Amino acid sequence: MIVMKFGGTSIADAAAIRRTISIITRKMQSKPVVVVSACANVTNLLGQVVELTEAGDKAGSEEIILSLKDRHKMIVDELSLGIAVKRPTPDTTDIYNAIEKICNSLWTLSKAHLGGQIPDADKAYMMSLGEYLSSDIVCFMMNALGLKTMLVDARHFMITSPNYMCATANAAEVSKRANSVISKAFKTADAVITQGFVGVTIEGDPTVMGRGSSDYSASLLGMVLDADRVEIWTDVDGIRTADPNLVSNTRGIGKLSYEEAAELARFGAKVIHPLSIEPAASKNIPIYVLNSMNADAEGTVVQGGASIPDGVKSISYNENIRVVNIYSPKMINTTGFLTKIFAVFEKHGVSVDMISTSEASVSVTVDATAPVDAVSADLAKYGNITVDRDKSQVSIIGKNIIGVKGAVAAVFEAVNDSKIYMMSQGSSFLNLSIVIDRPEIANVVRKLHKVFFENGD
Repeated sequence: MIVMKFGGTSIADAAAIRRTISIITRKMQSKPVVVVSACANVTNLLGQVVELTEAGDKAGSEEIILSLKDRHKMIVDELSLGIAVKRPTPDTTDIYNAIEKICNSLWTLSKAHLGGQIPDADKAYMMSLGEYLSSDIVCFMMNALGLKTMLVDARHFMITSPNYMCATANAAEVSKRANSVISKAFKTADAVITQGFVGVTIEGDPTVMGRGSSDYSASLLGMVLDADRVEIWTDVDGIRTADPNLVSNTRGIGKLSYEEAAELARFGAKVIHPLSIEPAASKNIPIYVLNSMNADAEGTVVQGGASIPDGVKSISYNENIRVVNIYSPKMINTTGFLTKIFAVFEKHGVSVDMISTSEASVSVTVDATAPVDAVSADLAKYGNITVDRDKSQVSIIGKNIIGVKGAVAAVFEAVNDSKIYMMSQGSSFLNLSIVIDRPEIANVVRKLHKVFFENGD
């Protein structure tokens, strides 16, 4: 059994869905469990429906819902044309009715909450509907082509915490349910389609697990099903030595360790979700990152580190961060001070990425979306607080970076025209990170890429 995840760009339209089904068809002998995201940009549009509903904009909300209905019906129309379907062919009326039902449920909730605060469980349900539209269409078309496929609702097995809009999967509960649900589906089908991103509490309330979490859904399924491999199908040829949007001549990375991939994801790489590594790694299941628009490309395999060479693998970045600085003479020769500081970050649910300390000061980096002002207000009782805004973090990622001679010197040489606010080397020797001014990011990433990947040595 294999688990295959297809992101929004892989099912963006009829042409993309045809490519995706062609890829799945090649893997039918491996009993594929296919996890799909919403079609490209649909989740963003659903977010707009939520915002317009709460703002009381009935016309705006209705317009988007009608456009979603028309878009998905048009995809079915295009898929149905020019394809020699095999008999018995599913009735297209069924898929049109499914699209109508899903969009009508969205409209019903929008009208019910118009001009008011939408409860988080209802909001999660509204945000999840893109996955149900796309999975219905993919499953319909596969059956129309004679590929025996069963659609399984992820909420039959993906049990999560009650943090409705950013839930965490309960792996033990998922394991209890997924094996029986998926095994039952395979009794009458050769492939199974399900949704990423969505879940349900133990009480049955709808949840979602945060943007981009379909990778995590797939990896978790791979773990509980003891899959032979997990495939993450996206729109680039695997993981690259840098973001191709910033660097024109990046290289593909054939192999990465689980630890390196986790660091890349954690420090800004968008190709794979940060939570997706651990489930597969726990059972030593390889993760393949592949390109649905170029299915024959080698891509990247993420696996155990024994066969992975040392050295720098990629330059990653987090474009928009804040640096919180705490200065307090009270720190000198005292114990427990850091515990008190980090209790404040925990209270506000803020994750810290980098940390630098001295006798009387602590500096930490947090994401720009974190409630920095509230954190700063609570920290003020411990010392003088300043916040550096509009900063970026750039990270050099690789196995055993401490063994790369001259790595630190190369970093300083590459960024000698830029101001460095912090510098940190992880204790696992997997990353070397710096904080710079945000406008400098493209220039710094290109310079570092040149130093580590374009000098020919």
